[in-house]
Amino acid sequence: VRLKLNTIKSEFAGRNVLLVDDSVVRGTTAREIVDMAREAGANKVYFASAAPPIRFPNIYGIDIPTRNELVAYERDEKEISSHIGCDWIEYQDTADLEDAVRECCDPKVPISRFDTSCFTGSYVTGQKMGDSYFQRLHELRNDDAQESRRGGKALKEEVPLPVKGEALGCESVHNDNRDDETNVKKGCEAI
Repeated sequence: VRLKLNTIKSEFAGRNVLLVDDSVVRGTTAREIVDMAREAGANKVYFASAAPPIRFPNIYGIDIPTRNELVAYERDEKEISSHIGCDWIEYQDTADLEDAVRECCDPKVPISRFDTSCFTGSYVTGQKMGDSYFQRLHELRNDDAQESRRGGKALKEEVPLPVKGEALGCESVHNDNRDDETNVKKGCEAI
């Protein structure tokens, strides 16, 4: 974060600042940005997220961490503020987000339902937190599992190698001409 962003101390020193980001997932980037604002002399640091609080994993293709790794999981806004070090945090409201998207859509093609599962925990396919499907996803996606894959350590249950062209829940790898099977083992991360 500090390599990509810089503060101009004269713009922060002694001022109350509002930092805006598209979303807060784990909270690590938000915490770093808040720290940078404070180090630059900000009096108060407020944070606004253009997305509602992400409290649940997305199971439809976006690799959002398991729920325990999400900063908003089982935390209210006051607890999240404390965790990332800001004075308060404001999130987009899910209903307002849906209304805004509907307003932008072509009225001839109305949208009746959105996948807001990562905000609400209500999955369009009917899965519920705690289902065996979520347990399996957690085993495959949590930080420890990802670290094991990167470090070459075996997972509890070996994940079978994909057949060339098999999607594995991510974009097709049919045009992947690599011969190196170790890259294929990593699934989407290697693409």
